[in-house]
Amino acid sequence: MGTVTESREADERPDAPRGAAAALRAGVRPPRGKVRLTMAIVASLVLIAVCIPLAVRAADADGVTPIPQVISFMPWFLLPAGFGLLMAALARWPLGVAWALLTLACTAWFMRPYETAADAPSGPVAARITLLSSNLKFGNATDGLLAALREHKPDLVSVQECDARCAAALRTPELREAYPYRVIADGNPSEGSALLSKFPLAKGPTIPSELKMPGGTAEIAGQRVRIQVAHPLPPLPERAYMNGWRTELERLRDFAADAGNGPLIIAGDFNSSQDHAAFRRILDTGLRDSALLLDRSRTPTWPQRTAPAFGAQIDHVLVGDRLAPTAIRFLDLAHTDHRSVLVELDLHERRDTAPAAN
Repeated sequence: MGTVTESREADERPDAPRGAAAALRAGVRPPRGKVRLTMAIVASLVLIAVCIPLAVRAADADGVTPIPQVISFMPWFLLPAGFGLLMAALARWPLGVAWALLTLACTAWFMRPYETAADAPSGPVAARITLLSSNLKFGNATDGLLAALREHKPDLVSVQECDARCAAALRTPELREAYPYRVIADGNPSEGSALLSKFPLAKGPTIPSELKMPGGTAEIAGQRVRIQVAHPLPPLPERAYMNGWRTELERLRDFAADAGNGPLIIAGDFNSSQDHAAFRRILDTGLRDSALLLDRSRTPTWPQRTAPAFGAQIDHVLVGDRLAPTAIRFLDLAHTDHRSVLVELDLHERRDTAPAAN
């Protein structure tokens, strides 16, 4: 009897690995049956469409059209990935379920705020500043901007898409009294930009761009604060726009890198989100996104028609050394497709880096 038992055990042992291999093959093979196979194909197509931009994001790149256009909406990748999971589950396709779960996990991972190693400012607060950044959509929201200035009374204002009507409104006696210092770069409805300041403001260099990006230096509490309008070209599918978008974001990065350690503000419509590698390069210079610091890094600012329920955050207020945001609001002005960003900032006193005397 002992010999018979040993024989049976010997016969059963090889079956175990064969059974595991069969189960694995069953999970890899496409599901059987037309309905289940169709569901598996649908799941595959959806997951491929999501995984391509995720792979570009993982490579720390922006890719080619249409990836730069859709990658700003990365949080919404959860919806098609979840649909792919449902289709794979209904198809009883284990490999597809695993693929969908991995896609969801990768999407969630990249949705984390992009944090840099820049130190938060410390020391006494020298001044409190309020800054408003608004894209007026060809100047159509000029009246809304004027109403916001009267209501919120920001100290600094960055205006994008300031057309002739907008420029004329900013030069009226009322605005000259409220904002005696200004840099206005006239242009066609999409090109024009402006900086307004309650503080003494010296015109600074303009970053070369199709849509004008003027800058200046304000004297605030005895400190020179550099302020720069941001408005690179949008990443439209045409090659000229895509090349311009990359080039102008790179110029903003170079400007930030060359600005040194003094207080710096870059505010405007960046036409990019933290999911774009070109925008992350700007943050890598040490600038910090005000919305991120205040736990609002995924608050959509465009398109206004569907924000905040759906959209992307492409309007930013980036701050450098000795500047700390303390509050942020997103304003909806009529007749524009962007939400305005209103940020309160603390300007800290200059740190004494000289060695202590013995």
